[in-house]
Amino acid sequence: MFKTRLLSGIVLVIIALAAIIPGGIVLFATLVAISMIGMQELYKAMKVQENGVGSLELVGYAGAVIYYLTLLFEKEEFSLIAVLFALVLIMAVYVFTYPKYHADQIMAAMFGVLYVAVMLSYIYKTRNLEGGAWLVGLIFLSSWGSDTCAYCVGMLIGKHKMAPVLSPKKSVEGGVGGVLGAALLGALYAVVIAKWNPASGHTALMYALICAVGALISMVGDLAASAIKRNKEIKDYGRLIPGHGGILDRFDSVIFTAPFIYFLANVLL
Repeated sequence: MFKTRLLSGIVLVIIALAAIIPGGIVLFATLVAISMIGMQELYKAMKVQENGVGSLELVGYAGAVIYYLTLLFEKEEFSLIAVLFALVLIMAVYVFTYPKYHADQIMAAMFGVLYVAVMLSYIYKTRNLEGGAWLVGLIFLSSWGSDTCAYCVGMLIGKHKMAPVLSPKKSVEGGVGGVLGAALLGALYAVVIAKWNPASGHTALMYALICAVGALISMVGDLAASAIKRNKEIKDYGRLIPGHGGILDRFDSVIFTAPFIYFLANVLL
């Protein structure tokens, strides 16, 4: 299992780099594809559609695609309109097919657009900032990097349970190690890329601070995804990534971290 997870992790990193380095339409298309798969996994878990693909699921995907298309115009108001339009589409299906769908399915459909598509889109928006090619790295350092550090510290000295009912293996010591580890990784990352990163203000201290905050947020994202799985009594969201599960199993913390890295970068750098 460890070997499978390791090989899958290496492949994921390669794919991430292949999309992030060129940015633009390559990253855009990759995130649209990841969002669609992630939404499908969530919709299946939340039983948005009981049998096959139906109108509610389809308008959810349509709303997400429309939202992504507005990002190409780089105007926040267009993106907000797209999110509101997605809500209108979903509610239209609700009222015009009533009583086919229940209210909890409608809320889950809209939640999928916001939780998966909108939040993941901040990877693309971060990439478009000044020095964005480097800033995107902070998203993954504060999520995947902190997760690795938390696991190692938790295995070594973890004693106090962070969320004993929800995730018995996670410890407070591991959480602290994850935050400190992410901060250290951020600082080292800033030092390593300093020669190639011309953007002002991208210091080791700022990167460490951003990664530390991102690591705190990522823990919430990780536990939130676990809570949904526990509520729905499923082990994994999917089987797309060997050793990891589905897209949401691997990107659960990234989903939460991406928007905060984007806003922190805008405020602090």
